[in-house]
Amino acid sequence: MSGGDEPEGLGESTRLTRAGRRPEWTGRVVNTPVWRGSTHLYASDAERRRAGGRDHDGQFFYGRRGAPTQWSLAEALTKIEPGAAGTVLYPSGVAAIAGCLLAVLSPGDRLLMSDNAYDPSRSMATGLLARMGVETRFFDPLDLAAYAALVGEFRPQAVWLESPGSLTMEVCDVPELAAVARKHEAVSIIDNTWASPLGFAALEHGCDIAMMSLSKHVGGHSDVMMGSASAGDAFYAKLRRTAQELGQVVSPDDAALAARGLRTMKVRLEASTKSAARIAEWLADQPQVERVLCPLLPDDPGHALYRRDFTGGCGLFSFILASDDMKAAGRVVDALSLFGIGYSWGGYESLALPITPHVHRTVMPSPTQAPGSGGGTRPAIRLSIGLEDREDLIADLARGLAQLDTE
Repeated sequence: MSGGDEPEGLGESTRLTRAGRRPEWTGRVVNTPVWRGSTHLYASDAERRRAGGRDHDGQFFYGRRGAPTQWSLAEALTKIEPGAAGTVLYPSGVAAIAGCLLAVLSPGDRLLMSDNAYDPSRSMATGLLARMGVETRFFDPLDLAAYAALVGEFRPQAVWLESPGSLTMEVCDVPELAAVARKHEAVSIIDNTWASPLGFAALEHGCDIAMMSLSKHVGGHSDVMMGSASAGDAFYAKLRRTAQELGQVVSPDDAALAARGLRTMKVRLEASTKSAARIAEWLADQPQVERVLCPLLPDDPGHALYRRDFTGGCGLFSFILASDDMKAAGRVVDALSLFGIGYSWGGYESLALPITPHVHRTVMPSPTQAPGSGGGTRPAIRLSIGLEDREDLIADLARGLAQLDTE
């Protein structure tokens, strides 16, 4: 890789292959080597004192502030997030959630959180933040009028968004939600793990901070845990300072794995999205399935917003079984041979997980509520579609759904 200036207007795939590979970090090899070290040595005491008086990215100081392996990954993530001035790395996605919220909230502040948010985000609000004196209210991100009224009444310091919701896949009007937050001087933060910046440019759509679990698509191989948060100048400075105060640092070995996954993320996302759309269409036609929750489908309630705002998707979606037996999801999943049973998603391998989204709701109705049941719920399954042949996955799902034919 030459040390010359990058041409203007490079495509997304080209940027993914080049970002973060500075010659001073890579030397004569393709990838930035793994720099392991807690102590950074100085040539003289004068150099040490000069370094200690500055606090810049990409500067040797102490291992807790990283070295070229971590700097390279952070820079690459910044390059693919339009509007970002910098990216902070965290040792897990949940650590990134905490880092974002602690960077912008203080005791006595107020937070609004989308009611379809990832359960650890909700637990952060009702647990750690509650203990430090932050009040949280949950809101329905699909009811824009009620949301606007709530922002004006509650006067939050921050609004937490997630689109689509990682269990029930509702796509919300992020530009409008973020605009209302900004009008009332609230910071808008989005968990953008589902689409990543390759599928949804969160900062360009009005959000102040875009957070991701890098354990998912970026790592891509189910062997690394990490999170990130990207932002423009003002909020990036807050994120970076808070992360340093909390002592947040990621392993250089993990950073190298995440950087390797990043290079192929676009082709993996495109493949898994294509397969997910085909499998979701097939599931929608099965008599054992009541409803498929997938914004990739033209008849999904969130499809219009998905088409308007997103440039890509991923392999994660859910479906609801046409059964009143809450154990039915477990029977289907147990009968699958090509899907692993486990948490997380975004890896090269497919996963299936029984889910109960109704227990994670405060104000939104659950899509698993059975018609005419008087409040009863139907079993549901979340799928993460990997890189297997989609027809093999469909055949496996057919075998799983056949378990319900004996009911």
